[in-house]
Amino acid sequence: MRAIPTNQKPGLPMKHLLLAMFLSVALIGCSDEGTPEKQSAADIRAGGTVADKECKGCHGLDGKGAAAGIPNLAGQRGRYLMASLKEYKDGVRVHAALRAIAANMSEADTRAVAAFYASLPPIPAVKGSVFSPYENGKVVAATCARCHGEDGNSKTPGTPSLAAQQPRYFVAATQEYLTGARETSPMHTLLRGISNLDMESVSLYFASQAPAQRSAPPIGDPAAGEPRTAVCGGCHGSHGVSTDSATPSLAGQDPQYLARAIKAYRTTRKHDLMRRLVADLSDQDIDNVVAFYVTQKSKPAENGQTLLKEITDKCNRCHAGDRENPALAIPIINGQDKDYLTLALRAYRDDKRGNSMMHNMSMPYSDSIIESIASYYAGQPTR
Repeated sequence: MRAIPTNQKPGLPMKHLLLAMFLSVALIGCSDEGTPEKQSAADIRAGGTVADKECKGCHGLDGKGAAAGIPNLAGQRGRYLMASLKEYKDGVRVHAALRAIAANMSEADTRAVAAFYASLPPIPAVKGSVFSPYENGKVVAATCARCHGEDGNSKTPGTPSLAAQQPRYFVAATQEYLTGARETSPMHTLLRGISNLDMESVSLYFASQAPAQRSAPPIGDPAAGEPRTAVCGGCHGSHGVSTDSATPSLAGQDPQYLARAIKAYRTTRKHDLMRRLVADLSDQDIDNVVAFYVTQKSKPAENGQTLLKEITDKCNRCHAGDRENPALAIPIINGQDKDYLTLALRAYRDDKRGNSMMHNMSMPYSDSIIESIASYYAGQPTR
């Protein structure tokens, strides 16, 4: 599930938004002489003195983060380090201690300490397993198979199919069962205690499954139902195949479940727009709409097995471990502390770290996708 924090704005297609930890490429300083790359050996030694006084408690004199969630600075691009200190000083990044430290540093000290850490050999990557939301979701989905089918294609009348369902909608619906916003069902017992990470993972797994084609149900007339779906297509997509990760696909859904769900918006389900749209539909109208959608062909909403590669291929255009161009003010993230990467990506996504470009790029990504990206880069070679 690529997006999936439920506090995010709907309507963003997850497959076409890139994730790159991209800070401004504007150069720091007015000339090359004012950049960390042009500092002398004496300046670098002076930077070591600044680091010993201000930075070593968290980042060490070897540039290694002292604890999980603290970034490694050794071998990082000097201009990126300068840009980061300026952002702390200006309040673009929120960290009270770092803001105070940066505010008290002269420009010369800032350049020197950035040059010092940039001159150090990078900390070796900590090799570990890469978290796969798809594979984790596959394990979690085994609990759902008895009712919803192993691949999410339900064969039990009245039980919804989950295959090809939009992931953010899946998570929102699951949370509604947990909070009681939807009627009590066996889902309550099965979902009790499920973690957010598992919920997001299983949504990505089901979103990636191929949906089965259904035959016409015994109730309703598909031809009569099609004109009634004109108003539905604006949200649910052409022929019921949604392109919005927060809006459910209706194509190929179980007919009994779909009819029950539509009728529930008249009474128990809370959604003002849906309630207004279904208010004037008769039971026969609903049966006809259901018959139309049930016979439509759907398609997977995601490809969870290739998702990480798609994202990291794009990230690598800016963030690959190439240290031959230190003039860039873009961070090298290979071998970086996993917890720090996780926190940074979440901060961009949640608009708690000032960078509108990064916020827009990372907004579609769920905690499970961020966990996967962070675990991948943490284990990448630093040389």
